[in-house]
Amino acid sequence: MSRFRRQFTILLTLLLLVFTSGCWSSKEIEDLSVYVGLGLDVAEESKFEKSINEQGGHYPKKNNFTTTVQIVPRIGPKQETQKSAGASEGQSFLNERLTGDSMFQIFRQFALRRDRPLIGHHLKVIVVSHELTKKYSLEQLLDFILRDNDIRPSSLILVSHGTAREALSSKEPGEIPAFYLKGVVANSYRSNKILPPVSLAKLDGKMQSGASFLLQNVLTAEGEHKFSGAEIYKGETKKWIGSLNQIELEGLSWITGEAQEGAVKSYAQPNGHTVTYEIKSTKSKITPIIQGNNISFHVKIESEGQLMEDWSSPEIPSTDKYIQELEVKFADTVKEQIHQVMSKMQNTYRVEVAGFGEQLRIKYPEVWKKVKKNWDETFSQIPVTYSVKIKIIDSGSSTD
Repeated sequence: MSRFRRQFTILLTLLLLVFTSGCWSSKEIEDLSVYVGLGLDVAEESKFEKSINEQGGHYPKKNNFTTTVQIVPRIGPKQETQKSAGASEGQSFLNERLTGDSMFQIFRQFALRRDRPLIGHHLKVIVVSHELTKKYSLEQLLDFILRDNDIRPSSLILVSHGTAREALSSKEPGEIPAFYLKGVVANSYRSNKILPPVSLAKLDGKMQSGASFLLQNVLTAEGEHKFSGAEIYKGETKKWIGSLNQIELEGLSWITGEAQEGAVKSYAQPNGHTVTYEIKSTKSKITPIIQGNNISFHVKIESEGQLMEDWSSPEIPSTDKYIQELEVKFADTVKEQIHQVMSKMQNTYRVEVAGFGEQLRIKYPEVWKKVKKNWDETFSQIPVTYSVKIKIIDSGSSTD
């Protein structure tokens, strides 16, 4: 081998060593506190905080909110042997709480009570108490989170009807609530009672747009959780103003065309027996209508699906006439759901969260410029009509 080739080989080897030596500033994951859930509640100091404050461990702050951090304990030879605050026997997570008026300062306070620094690269879910968002806007509460490069913008946002701390709790051995909640959000393809997932990035876009918006609501009882309805946030203030229940959220999904899966239940004649329709596909079109200075909308909804349940006894034969009667029944049920959510938007809360404004902006941008400033109030006075067509394409298998 020539001298030149030998020198080239040595140089190439040194370069390869540089690029394969790993991150010089890396930290082993077992030396970090990986938190996967974050909860924000109305301020309530824990017993630990009160006791520490009595011993002189306080610092200048206002008690504006309480943060709950859900940490996945380290495993392996360095596994913790002491139970941390918020952990119970058989739990696969630790919930730790601190109260203050600065999210960033609270996160730094955790460095004073844990031997491992917090790392938010794996944060899955952020739960905010709706009571807290009556007092402070989501922009205020999430300002640090939106600025922090450690937290991924794919983190999901939920609102708790009770406390966020309860939503991040579980009595199920081995269950990590943050993972559980994210899993339920993913079930939106199975039910039109679940909002499409709202990530931190999507929420930031909604807040920047100035339009009112919805966030998924989660209820907690007896250590178990259930998604039920949605919470409404005013675009102008980013504060909570009201709620939609499950039926109203279903009605909204028909308007937006997001009712691609789910069930519609009705009661058929002559005995008022239960019948259930499974949604297979839905098309929805919101059409703005401009006549002079007057604005109106028409929503055209078409759905195809399957008759999945029929409690008639003795069973009524699935004739064309009977199927057509059921299609009308299911369409009437959908219309009632739409009527309920339209009444909530236009009469109760005077807010628009169904995408009517977006369609007006696309079709008639000049008109939109005139009304967008006070759109929520304007929408409450606008006539909206809707038509619903249900098509049963399959009656299912028969046991006869």
